Order: sequence, then C-alpha cells, then structure tokens
Amino acid sequence: MSARAASWLAWSVCAANVSLLVLALLLVFLGWSTPLPSGWSAWEGQAILVVGIVGAPILGGLIASRRPENPYGWLLLGLSLGLALVLSAQVYAAYSLMAEPGSLPAPQTVGHVVAGEGWMAAFTLLPLLLLLFPTGKLPSRRWRYVAWAVAVAGATALAVFPFAPAEDIFVPGANPLGLGGTVGEALAVFATVSYMVISVATVPSALSLIFRYRRAGRVERQQLKWFAFAAVLFAGESLSQFFYEPPGALDTLVEAVPIVGLYVAVGIAILKYRLYDIDLLINRTLVYGSLTAVLGAVYFGGVATTQAIFRALTGQEEQPQLTIVVSTLVIAALFNHLRHRIQSFIDRRFYRRKYDAAKTLEAFSARLRQETDLDALNDELVGVLRETMQPAHVSLWLRPETAPKGTQAD
Repeated sequence: MSARAASWLAWSVCAANVSLLVLALLLVFLGWSTPLPSGWSAWEGQAILVVGIVGAPILGGLIASRRPENPYGWLLLGLSLGLALVLSAQVYAAYSLMAEPGSLPAPQTVGHVVAGEGWMAAFTLLPLLLLLFPTGKLPSRRWRYVAWAVAVAGATALAVFPFAPAEDIFVPGANPLGLGGTVGEALAVFATVSYMVISVATVPSALSLIFRYRRAGRVERQQLKWFAFAAVLFAGESLSQFFYEPPGALDTLVEAVPIVGLYVAVGIAILKYRLYDIDLLINRTLVYGSLTAVLGAVYFGGVATTQAIFRALTGQEEQPQLTIVVSTLVIAALFNHLRHRIQSFIDRRFYRRKYDAAKTLEAFSARLRQETDLDALNDELVGVLRETMQPAHVSLWLRPETAPKGTQAD
C-alpha cells in the first residue's frame, strides 16, 4: 500500500470513529431531560466517556498515516472503533427505549449485539497493543504464541457472542438474537472460555513490557517510561475505587482522565515528541505525591490527636476552629522543608547517577573558585568528566598562546 493510500485509509477510519461518537453525543443531548432508571448509565457519564475517547481515533489516524508500516496505529484505530461502537450502541438503545420509545429501530439488538461486538474487538486488541508497544513488533519470537492465542480467542468470541444468550451486560434486557437450549449453552461456554483466554493473556502481555525494557536502547526505554507512567496512574485510579467512589458524573470523569492520559502517553512515545520530559515528570510525581501523603498524614493525625486531647480535657465533642488553623499553619511551615528532604531522598534513591554527577559538579565549581594552578585544574577537570560522563576516553587540549600582532617570536 502506498503512503498516500495508507493515509487516506487511516483518516477515513478515524472519520468513521469520530462520526459515531458525534452521533452518540447528539443522542445524549436529545435525551438529556429524560431521567434514566437504575441499570442504565446516566446521560452525564455517557457524555463524559464519549468526549474522553474522541482523541483516541485521532491519535490512531495520526500514527497510522505518518507511520503506516507500524501496525500500532492501525490497532489503535481498531481499539477506538470498538469503544466507539460500545458507547454509540448504548446511547442508541437508551434513547430509543427510554427517551423516545420506538423512535429508532431494533434498540435491543443494537444495544446487545453491536455493543458486544465492539467490546470484544477492543478487549481482544488490548493485549496485542501491550505486546507490540512501541515498535509494532513482538519482543521476541517466543511471544508469538501469546499473540496467536489472543487472536484465535478473539475471533471465536466475535463469531459466537452475537448468538450467545446474555442479559443485562450492556443494556438491560435479554439478547434478542441469543439462542436457547443446548446450542445456546455451548455458545455461552465458547464465549466465556474465549474471554478468559484473553484475560489471562493480558498478564504476560503486560509483563512483556518489562522484558522489552531490559533489552531496549535509550530511546525505546524513554518510550516505555511514558507508557508505564500513564499505566501506573490508570492502575492507581482503578485501585482507588475500592476505597472511595466519587458521586455521580464525577466518578466517570475520574475514570476518563487516566484513559485520556494513557493514549496521550502512547502518542508521545510513538511519535517521539518530548520523550525525555518523562524523567522530570516522574521525579515531580514522586516528590509531590510523597509530599501530599506525608502532609495529609501530619494534618489528619494532628487534628485527630488535638481532638482527642480536647475531648479528654473538656468532655466536648466539638473542637475549636483554632485547632484547624494551627494544623494548617504547621503544614505551611513544614511544606518547603519536607519537599527538600523528599527531593533529596528520591534523588539519592532513584536518580543516583544524576545525583552523584550534580554533587561532583557542585564540588568542582567550589574548587574552581579557589584553585589557581592550571595543571591542577586540568587534572581536576579530566577527573570530573570521567566521573560524571564516564566516557571511554578523555583528553584535554589547550590552545597555545599566540604572540600579539606586531611582535615577532624569537
């Protein structure tokens, strides 16, 4: 395929994805005034998810058009198409069944079959995207067995899912195309087994990134860092749902932000834009994440301790506002001190080579202000270069002094 044809195809698929999402967003706004009963996703949440993934097909089109030889862009387009089908089918069914009953044809079929096919396509492509990141090639030949297992399981699931009996998966109600009896039970087993195979294969697919990182060069390691950083934020958000779930549409917004960050990180890594900013970003995340946790613990611990002491002394449950003010002032006083301490600890623990290089250069600068012997400075400079940059060979050449114009050397 020529570069022009690949670009046309990539942007055509991107346009189809965006059109589905725009249609879904239009139906959301048309049905906004109609409250949805329990079992249906709220209009606000559906709108947030639609807007949240609209950048994924654009990114897929950009990668596929600029680097058509890398299958990653095409897989990303397929993933975004699957997600677009899921969201648009759910919105279609909600609008036709609840907002304007009977206004659109076959809402249950669209809600179950189209959404199910889109979900299985996206779910199948997820481990493949992990296996092929960022080069579009497997880490080694032995990983082809994982890729083949995912491909076969995904094809099986796509073939049997439309006819497997299922209820209340994507929209409330039963699948109108689901078969009953022994055939339906067999199809349900095939669908379940295929789903489990893909789920299990996702684990080694994610671990392949560690294997790839250990054998990667400098640029590829930076690409993997971007992906890992976004994946950690996504996993952290998912784990936080076990402890606290924000109310209403805010919950969906909290879920959508890490997803957006994930495909933005993929775009930066694949297109190699500002790759080396990730080191500063990781450093600042570690520093301010730790600082927030420590200050939060100090604040709530101080408030709880003060409240216990106040209750023991006065017998009153209500603590004075002065306690909150004092705790806040303590946090403000500790902020800079703790930030410097945490920054120093993280530099020593995770950025040891850069930390040592900075300390060496700082010591050399102090020595430079005091040293006047040129030969000693030469030796000191060569030693600093060896220690900080660790070159294979280093030598220092000084330009010889030249005689001033109008004079003649003897």
